[in-house]
Amino acid sequence: MKTLLVTGGAGFIGANFVLQSIAQGLGVVNLDKLTYAGNLDTLSSLNGNDRHIFVQGDIGDRTLVARLLERHRPDAIVNFAAESHVDRSIDGPAAFIDTNVVGTLGLLECARDHWRSLDGDDRAAFRFLHVSTDEVYGSLGADGLFTEQTPYAPNSPYSASKAASDHLVRAFHHTYGLPTLTTNCSNNYGPFQFPEKLIPLIIQKALAAQALPVYGDGLNIRDWLYVGDHCTAIQSVLENGRVGETYNVGGNAERENIVVVKTICALLDQRRPMADGRKRESLITFVKDRPGHDRRYAIDSSKLQSELGWKPSQTFESGIAHTIDWYLANQRWTDRVTDGSYRMERLGA
Repeated sequence: MKTLLVTGGAGFIGANFVLQSIAQGLGVVNLDKLTYAGNLDTLSSLNGNDRHIFVQGDIGDRTLVARLLERHRPDAIVNFAAESHVDRSIDGPAAFIDTNVVGTLGLLECARDHWRSLDGDDRAAFRFLHVSTDEVYGSLGADGLFTEQTPYAPNSPYSASKAASDHLVRAFHHTYGLPTLTTNCSNNYGPFQFPEKLIPLIIQKALAAQALPVYGDGLNIRDWLYVGDHCTAIQSVLENGRVGETYNVGGNAERENIVVVKTICALLDQRRPMADGRKRESLITFVKDRPGHDRRYAIDSSKLQSELGWKPSQTFESGIAHTIDWYLANQRWTDRVTDGSYRMERLGA
């Protein structure tokens, strides 16, 4: 593949994917609405790079999407564009339906029409890859893993909207023959993540010696996936995945939330001790749990590993250390993305 249309490519995972794709020699047309979580600072290293074309716009703008497809004739569409924070979906679910469901439908219709206009090898090679989440599967008990056959049981407005978009992608493949691929990933972390999510939020609050909010009893479990590993998985699926298939992407790194927070505290204490000598673990404050908070997620990514040979390169220990070091070295980035409407306050209460 030579050229990709990447939607949501100024967000956390999308921007990391764009940076990786450009480094690999691909051309990227990057369509992003630039909501609060979209940040061009993340892509500043690409300024002046003629293989990166940024367009501000909405995936639901069918005229714009059709024009981009006709003009740039990408080999694939990779759809990251989404409202993605559970707490925000509790406060305002309508935006999640508008982008994640209606917007994805518009993008799919444009992709279908573009694909139908292609001939021969171009048509055979075209792909539509939809990036989704393990949250569509609901909540696990103490045992077991989510597989690609796990029934959908979304429990938040966010996960319900992503489940709907997954079903639309599947329907466009089976109804129209559109060559689709879907990935469902576990919790991502790493550089350039907007600090409303657990890991960057705790890093920033811990650096500021503020209370570290932990929902409920802190024993909710997530499988943590380093964003760079997620991006390489998407590349693998895009290049070699079987059309119409879904691939789960996990980091093999289940951790309780309280363990994640304590790990961050310990690493920051090593790197930047508090002036008064306190340990940052003393800042942990248990707060009222989030409504509908799923207890445990865990991904079985054996299909991806056995079929495509992918496996995560980072352990949780190496990935979280690298992430903390990145935030310590890039506080100006964090300051800029939090100088607007979001100031690390509690959402979704």
